[in-house]
Amino acid sequence: MHRLKRFTFTPSMISSISIIAIGFFLGVRHATDPDHVIAVTTIVSGQNRVSRAAWIGICWGVGHTLTILVVGTAIIVFGAVVPARIGLSMELLVGLMLIILGGMNVVTFTRSARASVAKMPESTVRLHSHHQLQADSTLGTPHGRTPESHPHGADGTLLARFDLIFRLGIYQQVRPLLVGIVHGLAGSAAVALLVLATIRNLRWAIAYLLLFGAGTIAGMMLITMSIASAFAFFGRRHAKFSAHLGLASGLLSLAFGLLVVYQTGFARGLFNGHPQWNPH
Repeated sequence: MHRLKRFTFTPSMISSISIIAIGFFLGVRHATDPDHVIAVTTIVSGQNRVSRAAWIGICWGVGHTLTILVVGTAIIVFGAVVPARIGLSMELLVGLMLIILGGMNVVTFTRSARASVAKMPESTVRLHSHHQLQADSTLGTPHGRTPESHPHGADGTLLARFDLIFRLGIYQQVRPLLVGIVHGLAGSAAVALLVLATIRNLRWAIAYLLLFGAGTIAGMMLITMSIASAFAFFGRRHAKFSAHLGLASGLLSLAFGLLVVYQTGFARGLFNGHPQWNPH
């Protein structure tokens, strides 16, 4: 009997456990925020394998969890306060990141379109002017497939070197990790303040942050797997579907990023000297 009493849960413990369990599902829901989904879609758009897409989601979730845990713990344990200007700057960084990711997708689509032109029949390629060949070579597009044309050494271009770096496996892991870190910075204060308002015990609060992070990892993994499955399913039936969907996700990321930059910089006062920031 004495041992049974030792492991009896008190009402406060049951309440804390319930809140922590809810934290996992809130983490899953947090992964579905528009800026999160748009960002990972621009990354997953180039993946046709579900396993790789799942790994991208895990990397994003790990990066997000790291910053949530570090910054959130500092706020909870040390009572750190995030100034309005710094908070808005972190959200501005999210907007800039979305613009960069979207721009990369648009550039990728443009280069793919140029590459498809390079594979046109010989009679059509002859119509290309020498000036156009030089422009395409600068962008790293392999022309010079006809006897009349000459190679421009695309492998030596700067863009070709970037391509070599981007194709390395480590880049495929680092990019979603960095994106997750940036998103975590922008949302860490809101998560920490939510924990402070509901959990007073330090250990339970840290446990909440860990389970919240686990929820975001699980949620983002499911999202990236779903996106990759859609790309693979429709890509098998429509050859250009993946490329056009990648372009659409890039344009959407660009538009949403510009909106975030405008709202953060002008509507909420980061650029005009009167910052107004309320973590949400």
